[in-house]
Amino acid sequence: MSAGDRGLPLPVNTALLLIDIQQAIDDAKWSAEGPRNNPQAESNISAILAAWRHVGYPIIHVRHDSTSPDSPYRPGQWGNEFKSEARPTPGEQIIAKRTNSGFIGTGLEPMLREAGIRTLVVAGVITNNSVEATVRMAGNLSFNTYLVEDACWTFARRDYEGQLRSAQEVHAMSLANLDGEYCTILRTKEVLAAISGNRAIPA
Repeated sequence: MSAGDRGLPLPVNTALLLIDIQQAIDDAKWSAEGPRNNPQAESNISAILAAWRHVGYPIIHVRHDSTSPDSPYRPGQWGNEFKSEARPTPGEQIIAKRTNSGFIGTGLEPMLREAGIRTLVVAGVITNNSVEATVRMAGNLSFNTYLVEDACWTFARRDYEGQLRSAQEVHAMSLANLDGEYCTILRTKEVLAAISGNRAIPA
């Protein structure tokens, strides 16, 4: 399916929603069952961010502030800080969450409604956890939602029956759960092409 078939180029005031791209994701605990997928995800996120900033579209950084004392995401620790590839710049919105969904207890939905934002492009981690939970809610709340699959990643884990699944298998199944039901799956090159086509449109 081409970018045009997917409803691109992106409308004016489309928001980039970046989920939990924090240093905590590099903690060894996540890769205990095997390595992550999409090792290029951070560079893709960096490229998307640069393009978004160039056209002046809204950018929202979701930060996970864990309440668990042993979580690397707990505020006050190195892990709570944003990774260098996704560090907010002045004027970009930061939403703090304490559950897996960016919409629970955060004020994200009313903020988007008030700003007239109806379309979201989502990237971040972990594909099958906070990304999937947030995208499901976005779809159910009738936001026109795109998920950039090569700007997300996850880790190997065992399924309910105990069989070890690779990170790519876990990632692919999560995408299958979402695509066409809650969002449209895109790749970084499609998003960059859409943004490039909108350079003349005022934010």
